[in-house]
Amino acid sequence: MSLAVRVIPCLDVDAGRVVKGVNFEKLRDAGDPVELARRYNEAGADEITFLDVTASSDSRETTYEVVTGTAEEVFIPLTVGGGVRSEADVDRLLKHGADKASINTAAVARPAVINEIVARFGNQVLVLSADVRRSLDTESGFEVTTHGGRRGTGIDALDWCAEAAERGVGEILLNSIDADGTQAGFDLEMIAAVRAVTRVPLIASGGAGEPEHFPQAVDAGADAVLAASMFHFGPVDMIAKVKDAIRKAGHSVR
Repeated sequence: MSLAVRVIPCLDVDAGRVVKGVNFEKLRDAGDPVELARRYNEAGADEITFLDVTASSDSRETTYEVVTGTAEEVFIPLTVGGGVRSEADVDRLLKHGADKASINTAAVARPAVINEIVARFGNQVLVLSADVRRSLDTESGFEVTTHGGRRGTGIDALDWCAEAAERGVGEILLNSIDADGTQAGFDLEMIAAVRAVTRVPLIASGGAGEPEHFPQAVDAGADAVLAASMFHFGPVDMIAKVKDAIRKAGHSVR
């Protein structure tokens, strides 16, 4: 039997508030992160992902007080990303209540940091956050970006995901910059392309707009599905509706 598909709300946090935009721009306030996390925990979310969206671009650390406050309110796995650059950063996040750390910009700059974190804490604590956009400059047509989707790297996303998996990341959070916040559906071609080059668990992110979009991402190869706008601004039972859609499509959910 295949593992149950996880449904994960994402809290994009800036200056202590949850924000959400379209293609990482035009951010609007979506509420208090601790309160939202509590609500999602009660609504049946399988995990919570918390991303400090300007930590890397502002060259600062994640807001640890918000992490601690969130961890005290939820009893499901909490992944935290944004500004994670070293083993010490991961250690500090874990001590503040995170279960997993997500890394992007720092790993692109120095891939060996993946090996170092995994050697110390095990691969179950490390998630590669891959912010990917379509590009004619790479062989696969997909390019890795950094600094919250603001900077292109010229790195082929498929090569990077495969390398990160070899270095030991426990999961890959694959976020489509092009689809982000559009609510027009996941980039299914991108999910399938990454699935073809790595076997580590894959979390699909970017573009969800209705419950029916989620089983499509699972069919394309995702092991978990993540969304923000749909959960923040939708009805309170949206997580249940998403799980129903995935279940009706023949997949197992918790």
